[in-house]
Amino acid sequence: MVRVVFEFSEPIPLLGCIAFGLIDRGTNLIQIRPVTTCPLSCIFCSTDAGPKSKRRRTEYIVPLDYLIGWFKRVAAFKGERNIEAHIDTVGDPLTYPMIVDLVSGLNNVKGVEVISMQTHGSTLTEKILNDLSDAGLTRINLSIDALDPDLARNLSGADWYNPSRIIDLMHHIVSNTKIDLLIAPVWIPGVNDAEIPKIIKLAKEIGAGKRFPPLGIQKYLTHKHGRKVKGIRPISWRKFYGQLKRWEDWFGIKLILSPEDFGIHRRPALSIPYRRSQIIRVKVVGPGWLRGEALAVADKFDRSVTLLNADNIPVGSKVKARILSNKDNIFVAEAII
Repeated sequence: MVRVVFEFSEPIPLLGCIAFGLIDRGTNLIQIRPVTTCPLSCIFCSTDAGPKSKRRRTEYIVPLDYLIGWFKRVAAFKGERNIEAHIDTVGDPLTYPMIVDLVSGLNNVKGVEVISMQTHGSTLTEKILNDLSDAGLTRINLSIDALDPDLARNLSGADWYNPSRIIDLMHHIVSNTKIDLLIAPVWIPGVNDAEIPKIIKLAKEIGAGKRFPPLGIQKYLTHKHGRKVKGIRPISWRKFYGQLKRWEDWFGIKLILSPEDFGIHRRPALSIPYRRSQIIRVKVVGPGWLRGEALAVADKFDRSVTLLNADNIPVGSKVKARILSNKDNIFVAEAII
């Protein structure tokens, strides 16, 4: 499917949408989403990212200075102290052309003490790692879901993906940079069960996790807009943590993590200006991220809104919309025509 690329500018708020900008979940961690693109098409991807996406109609990119400016405002609200800036996209942050400059810019914001990033690392190089280290990246959450090459390629949805290359980069992170390494596989029961113990052993051998935990094993989850592994149903959280506990005992390594392991704690959240079921006026300012959606802005220009049932609403239109969801200041609304 051919997708357009939409670049943000004033006066589109960088709060309100899941796909781009900033997300505040009421802690000292602020999520940063500068871009939506991804080179992989992982078969378990909850956001249907990558070249094989069937649901996306638009990829978003946020200009560096605009993003940093909005981040400073949120950091100031948070108290400008003990803040983690977490670059966590619905794609892969490494596809952001100014990723090193973004890390450097965040490092210069008052109150930022940790800068972390989540990536599969498929386009990572030693030079980029060195530049990110010099720019101030504190931790990289690097995902590898299998060491077996064939299984790894199948899971990534890319026949060029090379897990051995990722392992080489892990060694480089630990030996040649100031970045802390956390290895973050997705465990898909019935698919990569035998690979997780190998990845745990790898983390111990490499020496991952100097300041933070060495591993962050992720639970396979499904989403209505994401990809689902054929024939595999997610297990319960109880079973998931039960298996983590067994692996903890076998390998003598901490796997059941809590926010406290990362210094994450509650912090006042930004106010939520619109309640569920409230009818507001919005202006359509761009194409939607997924099919059937449009990107809109509330008439007070304080939040962006994902507008559903919007296939036939042209950009520039002003319409009424009913708020369907407002959790964590992420707004989804349906157009009232």
